[in-house]
Amino acid sequence: MIATIVHVYVKPEHVEAFIVATKKNHESSITEAGNLRFDILQDDKDPGKFVLYEAYETEQAVAAHKETAHYLEWRDLVAPWMVKPREGIKHKMLFPAKK
Repeated sequence: MIATIVHVYVKPEHVEAFIVATKKNHESSITEAGNLRFDILQDDKDPGKFVLYEAYETEQAVAAHKETAHYLEWRDLVAPWMVKPREGIKHKMLFPAKK
């Protein structure tokens, strides 16, 4: 299983629009084959700081996610709202070992 933690820093004037767009992406992503989790977190002290926690069964499921219309739409829509480019770091999931 593959987990990716994505850090996103959003300009203050775009926080609410980012949340709306990201919720839409989340709702479609959790229906994808191979998706285990797609959590969206907002920092309690810095409302412009977000963490996306994505877990997929396989590398192929991760790659398929990046080709979906909802992801591509989200990616292009929110990019100009960011303070800096998002940073996604892949992790190998050790536990739980099974879905």
